[in-house]
Amino acid sequence: MGDDSEWMKLPVDQKCEHKLWKARLNGYEEALKLFQKIDDEKSPEWSKYLGLIKKFVTDSNAVAQLKGLEAALAYVENAHVAGKTTGEVASGVVNKVFNQPKARAKELGVDICLMYIEIEKGEAVQEELLKGLDNKNPKIIVACIETLRKALSEFGSKIISLKPIIKVLPKLFESREKAVRDEAKLLAVEIYRWIRDALRPPLQNINSVQLKELEEEWVKVSSAAPKQTRFLRSQQELKAKFEQQQAAGGDGDGGDDDEEEEAVPQVDAYELLEAVEILSKLPKDFFEKIEAKKWQERKEALEAVELLVKNPKLESGDYADLVKALKKVVGKDTNVMLVALAAKCLAGLASGLRKKFGQYAGHVVPTILEKFKEKKPQVVQALQEAIDAIFLTTTLQNISEDVLAVMDNKNPTIKQQASLFIARSFRHCTPSTLPKSLLKPFCAALLKHINDSAPEVRDAGFEALGTALKVAGEKAVNPFLADVDKLKLDRIKECAEKVELVYGKKTGAAEKKEGKPVAGKTPALSGSAGDKEIKDAAAKPGPQKKAPAVKPGGPPKKSKPAAAAGTGGAGAKGKKGPETKEIFESELSIEVCEEKAAAVLPASCIQQLDSGNWKERLASMEEFQKTVELMERSEMPCQALVRMLAKKPGWKETNFQVMQMKLHIVALIAQKGNFSKTSAQVVLDGLVDKVGDVKCGSNAKEAMTAIAEACQLPWTAEQLVAMAFSQKNPKNQSETLNWLSNAIKEFGFSGYVFQEKLESKCFLSWAEDLLFLESAVRTSAITLLGVMYLYVGPPLRMFFEDEKPALLSQIDAEFEKMQGQTAPAPTRGISRNSGGSGDDGEEEEQEDVGNDVVDLLPRTDIGDKITAELVAKIGDKNWKIRKEGLDEVTSIINDAKFIQPNIGELPAALKSRLNDSNKILVQQTLSILQQLATAMGPNIKQHVKNLGIPVITVLGDSKNNVRAAALATVNAWAEQTGMKEWLEGEDLSEELKKENPFLRQELLGWLADKLPTLRSVPSDLLLCVPHLYSCLEDRNGDVRKKAQDALPFFMMHLGFEKMAKATGKLKVLLTSLTTKPFFMAYLQQSDGVQGKKVLNKPTLKEDDDKSGPIFIIVPNGKEQRMKDEKGLRVLKWNFTTPRDEYIEQLKTQMSSCVAKWLQDEMFHADFQHHNKALAVMIEHLENEKDGVISCLDLILKWLTLRFFDTNTSVLMKTLEYLKLLFNMLSQEEYHLTENEASSFIPYLIIKVGEPKDVIRKDVRAILNRMCLIYPASKMFTFIMEGTKSKNSKQRAECLEELGCLVGSHGMNVCQPTPGKALKEMAAHIGDRDNTVRNAALNTIVTVYNVHGDQVFKLIGNLSEKDMSMLEERIKRSAKRPSAAPVRQAEEKPQRIQNISANASMLRKGPAEDMSSKLNQNRNMGSHSEAAHTVPREFQLDLDEIENDNGTVKCEMPALVQHKLDDIFEPVLIPEPKIRAVSPHFDDMHSNTASTINFVISQVASGDINTSIQALAQIDEVFRQEDKAEAMSGHIDQFLIATFMQLRLIYNTHMADEKLDKDEIVKLYSCIIGSMISLFQIESLAREASTGVLKDLMHGLITLMLDSRVEDLEEGEQVIRSVNLLVVKVLEKSDQTNILSALLVLLQDSLLATASSPKFSELVMKCLWRMVRLLPETINSINLDRILLDIHIFMKVFPKEKLKQCKSEFPIRTLKTLLHTLCKLKGPKILDHLTMIENKNESELEAHLCRVMKHSMDQTGSKADKDTEKGASRIEEKASKAKVNDILAEIFKKIGSKENTKEGLAELYEYKKKYSDADIEPFLKNSSQFFQSYVERGLRLIETEREGKGRIASSTGISPQMEGTCVPVSTHTVTSSIGNTNGEEVGPSVYLERLKILRQRCGLDNAKQEDRPPLTSLLSKPAVPTVASSTDMLHSKLSQLRESREQYQHLDLDSNQTHSSGIGTTTASPSSAAANIDDLKKRLERIKSSRK
Repeated sequence: MGDDSEWMKLPVDQKCEHKLWKARLNGYEEALKLFQKIDDEKSPEWSKYLGLIKKFVTDSNAVAQLKGLEAALAYVENAHVAGKTTGEVASGVVNKVFNQPKARAKELGVDICLMYIEIEKGEAVQEELLKGLDNKNPKIIVACIETLRKALSEFGSKIISLKPIIKVLPKLFESREKAVRDEAKLLAVEIYRWIRDALRPPLQNINSVQLKELEEEWVKVSSAAPKQTRFLRSQQELKAKFEQQQAAGGDGDGGDDDEEEEAVPQVDAYELLEAVEILSKLPKDFFEKIEAKKWQERKEALEAVELLVKNPKLESGDYADLVKALKKVVGKDTNVMLVALAAKCLAGLASGLRKKFGQYAGHVVPTILEKFKEKKPQVVQALQEAIDAIFLTTTLQNISEDVLAVMDNKNPTIKQQASLFIARSFRHCTPSTLPKSLLKPFCAALLKHINDSAPEVRDAGFEALGTALKVAGEKAVNPFLADVDKLKLDRIKECAEKVELVYGKKTGAAEKKEGKPVAGKTPALSGSAGDKEIKDAAAKPGPQKKAPAVKPGGPPKKSKPAAAAGTGGAGAKGKKGPETKEIFESELSIEVCEEKAAAVLPASCIQQLDSGNWKERLASMEEFQKTVELMERSEMPCQALVRMLAKKPGWKETNFQVMQMKLHIVALIAQKGNFSKTSAQVVLDGLVDKVGDVKCGSNAKEAMTAIAEACQLPWTAEQLVAMAFSQKNPKNQSETLNWLSNAIKEFGFSGYVFQEKLESKCFLSWAEDLLFLESAVRTSAITLLGVMYLYVGPPLRMFFEDEKPALLSQIDAEFEKMQGQTAPAPTRGISRNSGGSGDDGEEEEQEDVGNDVVDLLPRTDIGDKITAELVAKIGDKNWKIRKEGLDEVTSIINDAKFIQPNIGELPAALKSRLNDSNKILVQQTLSILQQLATAMGPNIKQHVKNLGIPVITVLGDSKNNVRAAALATVNAWAEQTGMKEWLEGEDLSEELKKENPFLRQELLGWLADKLPTLRSVPSDLLLCVPHLYSCLEDRNGDVRKKAQDALPFFMMHLGFEKMAKATGKLKVLLTSLTTKPFFMAYLQQSDGVQGKKVLNKPTLKEDDDKSGPIFIIVPNGKEQRMKDEKGLRVLKWNFTTPRDEYIEQLKTQMSSCVAKWLQDEMFHADFQHHNKALAVMIEHLENEKDGVISCLDLILKWLTLRFFDTNTSVLMKTLEYLKLLFNMLSQEEYHLTENEASSFIPYLIIKVGEPKDVIRKDVRAILNRMCLIYPASKMFTFIMEGTKSKNSKQRAECLEELGCLVGSHGMNVCQPTPGKALKEMAAHIGDRDNTVRNAALNTIVTVYNVHGDQVFKLIGNLSEKDMSMLEERIKRSAKRPSAAPVRQAEEKPQRIQNISANASMLRKGPAEDMSSKLNQNRNMGSHSEAAHTVPREFQLDLDEIENDNGTVKCEMPALVQHKLDDIFEPVLIPEPKIRAVSPHFDDMHSNTASTINFVISQVASGDINTSIQALAQIDEVFRQEDKAEAMSGHIDQFLIATFMQLRLIYNTHMADEKLDKDEIVKLYSCIIGSMISLFQIESLAREASTGVLKDLMHGLITLMLDSRVEDLEEGEQVIRSVNLLVVKVLEKSDQTNILSALLVLLQDSLLATASSPKFSELVMKCLWRMVRLLPETINSINLDRILLDIHIFMKVFPKEKLKQCKSEFPIRTLKTLLHTLCKLKGPKILDHLTMIENKNESELEAHLCRVMKHSMDQTGSKADKDTEKGASRIEEKASKAKVNDILAEIFKKIGSKENTKEGLAELYEYKKKYSDADIEPFLKNSSQFFQSYVERGLRLIETEREGKGRIASSTGISPQMEGTCVPVSTHTVTSSIGNTNGEEVGPSVYLERLKILRQRCGLDNAKQEDRPPLTSLLSKPAVPTVASSTDMLHSKLSQLRESREQYQHLDLDSNQTHSSGIGTTTASPSSAAANIDDLKKRLERIKSSRK
């Protein structure tokens, strides 16, 4: 018990964690009591237990666990913070509680899960339970299923998401455990309770027995809708309501509630299904088969599709081609069976894709409707099913045009089926989706059908109208049925009663319930006015006739039916059904009229009406007036009365008083009676006649106004204007127009006034002939237009655009007057609607006016102009033809002005242009779409999904101007369509989902603009919210800002609850975002900027604080910090994870040298502030270099802290900063101190093991850059440490990095010694991780490549397995590079270059027997077949060089980078027409630069013809001196485009089997031709920059080495031309730039392990050529830069490393170059080392000093010529021993096999200089053979030298110069390709010549007589065209070759052979010459010392 007392004293939370179970049990009991006691759910006490609750439920002791579960349940129920524990506790319950044997434990576990659901954590719990279903323990599975079932039964399907559960159900039914299957069955029954039949499709594939059992169970389920019985915390109101109901005993008053509850769980089976991807499963040959001639094949294809579309839910994708194919079968196939099959497929697609099929609906519907002409029932049925399925994917609005188009078809079957389709479609509509604007055209068309001669058409028409009546209600439909006779109307109503609507109307039931009491009085209401209206009407049976006045149900659109109804329904008066018909009444005969009039008028009055005495007539009128005034409305026979007034003399009344009276009475009758249009027609003519009358005019106008009020203004106005203009009286005309202007102001404007006037010819005629009217009429007409303008606005002007300018200016002047005025509120036309209408009505009317007007515009149908040819043009391969197509579309739309929505195949064609690779075409397409929106008006709605959404995709374009155009287009569309179409469906959310920052910011900005203006939005907007949140966390600042701006508007429409719910799915969101007050505050500031401030809650005071520098330079601050660390005064920066004291220390150190506000950001708790700090640091990096360097140690330490952050965005930003930082440091030539390196590099290396590729890549890049500011050998040690990590990725990456270090810097980097380092690396070959093993092997192989076989010694003993792996890998790596050159050499004899053949350079190896093979090849004249594979070296080499960020920066002009975006996508680029050359250069000086940019951009086109044309244009410019200057400034750009094209040909075109190789040759010749033209013009050639020249030379040399080119017919020609071009480039470019470029290229090619040795050699030959040119060019060269390049070269390749190279060329090339420079500049050369830092350490300076010494000795100067650069004093005497040493060295060389030639040459030179030198002692000890060999060799050299001298002087070139360098020019290569007679030339040729020379020791010049001297060749500046230069070059070059052979023949010995390739090891005479010069100098020195 002693122990007990110990734990008894502990606090409760510690007891709960105690190791004794009793202690824990006690703890849990106390915790339970405590939890039940605490009242405040937010008490801090709860937080103590946050981490413990999981232990409560997972306790290992069963007794304690039970108590723990009880306590946990209490905790979850009461604690505010319990939600945070959901995941871990639910997981604990599933894994550790559900498997317990005790039932109580399981019960508690279930309760805990349900309690979590109650506290709103349903998703997390469900996720854990679903994971539990995968557990192996069946107990756990059963318990999980049971919990899910309980949760569903209690919380309902609103809260428990069913989709994931249904997904796993089939798997549960397959379980082996019966318990699991039984439980699954119960769950299935429970789910069925909630969603009924929606559960059937997902379970259709389970075992049939189980399914049968389920069916039986399902039948038993009660049909009453299930109810939620347990509620979430947020549903307390519902809970209260539910409890009340329970108390009241059932559903007494729960009717409404019932509906509410039922509405939600309506689950669509479709939603529960998994989408299936079918496009990839289509048969490969589907599209061929569907076009096949045999119907059986077509049938097979269709059957395959039918099978696939049976899947009930299909994955969205691009179905356009499939739909097109099916449509073609439906429309054109002659076999009706296939038509039916295709229709089935379309139906399947539509039902599987649902809304996603909408975009194709418009294409298919017309075809199906047309096909209804088929009589076969199965075809008709299939078509009906298809069109019905398609209807559900789109809206009636979208397909209305197509349906209306076939309504007038001559074929009765088509008409009948169209009507039936309309009827079926209407059933799916609701009053809101079937507005009047849609009803009007449909009713008009159907009215024709019910009068059709064919009975089936009539029946279908009745059914459709009946359905419309049922859906929209009589009030909406009646106006359109005004002219239908009673019989037909009854028939329509009868049909309406039979109709059953899809969205079950509740009104039907209501009518039945309530219809009886009012049946007699309100027949008009039997439509669908809804029960509410009926109740009201029933409640007030009294004033039934005046119902309109009191009817509260009357919507606020009382004055609008005038606008909407058009045909003049009773809307304006707000009358009901029966009165509606009164507007038109049947015409009465004059007798009937007289009878009716006699009944109401006094007899005297009637008698005197036509009296001859005007006074009697006047008296009669007065009586008439009195009678009318006193009469009741219902008793007034209006038609009879007006006919009496019109009786003779009628309107011809001559007395004005009588006339005035008469007109006044007309007005009275119109006002007081039920005045119909029939009555109006009796009087209107008379009124028009009198309106111009001076005395009676005003009365006439009054009467007109009264009639307009009674019969609606639109109709009245139309009649009046027609009558006025059918007269000749201008006064009447102008007054009628004046009256109309006034009437419009009084009645308000409804577009339909305008429409009817427009449609009546007279209005058009007066509108168009305004010019020819009397001026008074014209003035009135223009005034009327002005009034209309008030209401209509600018669209009105569209009608008059074609008028003559004089008139147009008058109209414009009138419109201008009206601008800025607002239309007055209408005062008439609403008087009888007293309560029914109000301001809302007017507002709505105003709103609609604009659209109405647009509806009135006469629209052209351009469908027939959109031909298949035009569509094909738009999709052509050639961009020019595509452009032509688009231009045509533009002009079609321009001509038509306003168009109908039928535009055929145009949408699909335009859609594909929106992602055209040519951005100009994209912009053009966007402007067409903008035009289209204006031209089509609101009808553009139907194209939103298939054309509008793709425009939104263009908002993601990288180019600013394209995005701007896209935005303008989207706005133009939205203006016409409204926003609803855009926001419906998933399209917008899909766009927002794309992680394209441009797209996101543009789209969110657009939404932020549009959403505030909307009254309501579709619910689909909610789909965008998750993506909106992810945008709030986007790494791009602009996206985040736009998302913040848009957030409040989303909230405005969606409300807090929905938005807050969506945040649950976020990983990280600012906590403030989830609080309601914050949301509300945010909402009030719908201004985005303020919102943003709330979000970030910045800690900054004012911006003013931020103005100064962010890093303050403290003198010696860094040094002091280092001392402190060394002296251990502060903590050394060394930890595994950063502890608080480190962070505090860093903070303190930073306080003195970092701006306060930045430091606050840097040490803020929130990662977003770190991002901000990094952004600021990046911004200030360039301007505060010194500051950054002075605080570098602190910055690096802070960055290491960021490596320990978990947030990826911070890490990415950190790495971005580091890259920039190290770039800056290397530019500043800063070197990291040991302290900085050791506190930073180890932590950076940890990050190289990150799982994300992007990060690893960045870290590697940073490590590379660090080698520029920190010695590689020291880096090596750190990286070596990194290989010891536990993280395998880190080990692998570190090993790779080590390999790279050794590869770039040689073995010297290996620390502490190569042996130890290699042993450590080799140890990893046995690593358990494959990537580590590979990395280790690759690294050792790299070392092997640098160091050879010694590696095996260094790595020590490896296990047998490891060693065999290594050997295998080395073997494999060796095969690759060596095989290629040998193979090529065998196959390509014609490319061997004979540039130089210094035998001492020849290497032994696989090429030993080469010459004999070559000989055979030459003699047989055979060409070996070329291999088509591109040797691997080149491809890698290209990449290597392209990505090389070494010492030379390639600065590409930004412009070009833009232009060349897409050149590697040849597929998209079309075939151009040859002559349609785009902007020609003749208009050079107008917008030259942009034209040039455009043409240059085409040079890099993936399409060969486009490129050729562009090159031709540029070449033309280069050839014309006056125009060539225009290219200045564009040279780099042009060259970049050109070598991009070369690379494209190399990588793509050459490999493309389909391409005609002649095209490629043509392109090559154009490229080379235009570049030769460029390099003729020195001023332009000099503009090429180093980087560009480097890439250009790379491209040209790669081309020379491309074996595939030679297989082309003209291949040889191409290579000759390239040679010529290379020479031009070398001679004409800026000499500094080209020399620098070649040095860098050489360095790169030697570094690149994969690079071909031939490549390096050709680069060196170019360098020799440059060296040869140096004497002329030395003064124009920037020597400082060249020496810097050489210095860098020597740094990368120290002498030792160069000597290790397989070839001696590089070291000799370098020596020759330096020697030549020294020779030309003398000691001054040492003044040009200014750009090299630490000159004393530079190997270059030492070398130059040595060379200077020699050259001074040579000049024989014995004075002390030491320069201040420190050249040491030259000894005047050399000892005798020195001479012996020299000779000993020479003989040693002669004795060695490799260097024997060189030795002989040196001996010859030595003897020549020191004729008295004694070589006897050296020969004495050797064999006789050796002695004779030496003598023979010396003799040979002598013969050769003399011969060479002769020839050289005869050709006018000094032998020295000839020896200095051999140009890689056309001269040499041409000769290597063939002689004039076409034979191939290889080294064997020289061997033969050598034999002849040996025999003759003279010259055989027989064939060379006709050749011009070489000098002319070298000096001739004009270059002939590529084609014609060949012969001349051939001949000239042979001469050059001959002369060189004379000079060199000594060096070729017949028993040694040339190696392969373009001089793979051909020797360099220049380097030989350099060595000879060296010898000469040394011998001179010896001579002088002897004297």
